[in-house]
Amino acid sequence: MTTIAIIGALDEEVAHIAGALADVSHDKAASLDVTRGTITTNAGGTIAVAATVGGMGLVNAAATTQRLIDAYAPDAVIFSGIAGNLNRELHINDVVLGGTLRYLDTDMRLVGQWAPGSEDKPVEEFHSDDRLLALADAALGEMGITHITGIIASGNYFVDDPRKVEQVIRETGADAVEMEGAAVAHVAARNGVPALVIRALSDNADTDYEVFKEFDISEYADTAARLAVNILRRL
Repeated sequence: MTTIAIIGALDEEVAHIAGALADVSHDKAASLDVTRGTITTNAGGTIAVAATVGGMGLVNAAATTQRLIDAYAPDAVIFSGIAGNLNRELHINDVVLGGTLRYLDTDMRLVGQWAPGSEDKPVEEFHSDDRLLALADAALGEMGITHITGIIASGNYFVDDPRKVEQVIRETGADAVEMEGAAVAHVAARNGVPALVIRALSDNADTDYEVFKEFDISEYADTAARLAVNILRRL
């Protein structure tokens, strides 16, 4: 049976996903509460799902991804969350699919020498799986959500002022900026597991963190869960 691991941004998102699953159970380990269950695809098949909230920041994202891979041997990892918008053609609530994932603060000449790279050919960036990108594109189109497949930049700091925005765009060419996606794609690539990174735009990377943390993103949680379920049913 195909197994898909899903890392969400919010407890509400994972709860919504659980509502679409059969045979639901819970595992608790490595500081994670993992919801497990099955879902029937549009073609009549059955997929096993393991979904959890991963925590903020590159280390939390990497640890969560590795734990899910070790514990459930998924055939793919799907990661959804929110990000700051850097693309003037996009707007709040639009979606960027992570065709390319780049770090903000990592010297890939060194880090990129480890698998899936090598000393002779260091990896410079990571990518979502083409098939998963196509499924997400079809699901988003069906849901009427404006989206692109673009570049997402990930770093361990909150981007919230014009100078930082200009720096991120200059150094990465990113359409969106956040704190986890590249780590998820990196760990998945190191394990040879296809990954998909999905980011809904919550602001224009111009919101002070003290204001941002008060945002009500419950609507996002519902949309993200419906999108994840839509993609699962297409597998």
